[in-house]
Amino acid sequence: MKIRKRSPQSSIHESFSDVALLMLATFVFLLVLILITTRLKEDIKLPKLAERIEQLETELEAAYAESEGLNRELTQMESMQSTEAQVDQILDAVGLDSGAGRKDFELFVQGLKDLPGKDIHMVIDTTGSMHGAATFLIPVLKVIAIRSGKDLSAITWFADGKADTYQGTMGEMFDQFMLGAPFVGGDETIGDAFIHAAENARAPGAYILLGDEPSDDRIYYLDIPAPVFTIPIGQSNPFTNHEYRTLAEKTGGRMMRLQFQ
Repeated sequence: MKIRKRSPQSSIHESFSDVALLMLATFVFLLVLILITTRLKEDIKLPKLAERIEQLETELEAAYAESEGLNRELTQMESMQSTEAQVDQILDAVGLDSGAGRKDFELFVQGLKDLPGKDIHMVIDTTGSMHGAATFLIPVLKVIAIRSGKDLSAITWFADGKADTYQGTMGEMFDQFMLGAPFVGGDETIGDAFIHAAENARAPGAYILLGDEPSDDRIYYLDIPAPVFTIPIGQSNPFTNHEYRTLAEKTGGRMMRLQFQ
């Protein structure tokens, strides 16, 4: 029986095939090694990168908050400057620009800084008897609100059993007040006004009531959710003074006087 010999050409092919497989295996091994090494580096770098991003976000938020604070301060300073010029003109028009009148006004404003809480809600008589005071009363109220050091959270007007409450920025509220307040009628419905104010705005640090006549309806003192600081306007009226003082005392507030000559 003849034994078949392998041809030299077949052996060469097999050798090349073995080498190719070995190179392929080596390539796959190196590829896997590179991938594992890269992944390990990423696992190390990603937490550091995430930590740095979080730090930058915190710094950005702090810078934004600081910028907002500076903008508010600048706006307030501009508002104060324009308001001070405006109040000088108003006080001059009503005879409170100098002397005892100006001193009384400054003492009155100083008293407002003792109001409790952080904000105030103004409740304003807008019946016909207050019509004459409307032209200079509103700018003075703006000055009072700013220089009191308190935030003005709401304004409520009342007349003849009707009332409306405005909220927003100070400018928006006074604009709405001037458009909506009637300044007509003869019924001073203070009791109804405080019911309306409590229903339509959260309880403030203090209420400020401004008016010139006593109430024509019943005032439920215990239902008023914050102290009332009363300001009778105009000529001295013993009935108004008595009621405004009683309202202030029963709610934990105080009666103050702003007398226009």
